[in-house]
Amino acid sequence: MSADWVRVCALSELLPGETTVVWDGDTPILVLNYDGDIYALEDRCSHEEFELSAGPFDAEEATIECVLHGSKFDVRDGRALNAPAYTPVVKFPVKVEDGAIWTCDDRS
Repeated sequence: MSADWVRVCALSELLPGETTVVWDGDTPILVLNYDGDIYALEDRCSHEEFELSAGPFDAEEATIECVLHGSKFDVRDGRALNAPAYTPVVKFPVKVEDGAIWTCDDRS
């Protein structure tokens, strides 16, 4: 399986506690900087497919909250932390290369 990597932004443009969204084809990818570590999740709540990027990112707890029904997800692995969501959100690979952040939808 080969993935086409999508450039997110320069590493210096996504500071700790900040987020951004990029698209890999039809897939919205939420990219988050948690304490200097970069994570990428599908920008869709697993409960009702509402964009997670609309909700608050708690940079101390490493969570993102869906504003639709209040489900929280761990940004490090995508797991659902409370109801009504029970299914994790998809996590995507991230790499930092030549001072830039890259991610991709690696599902086949």
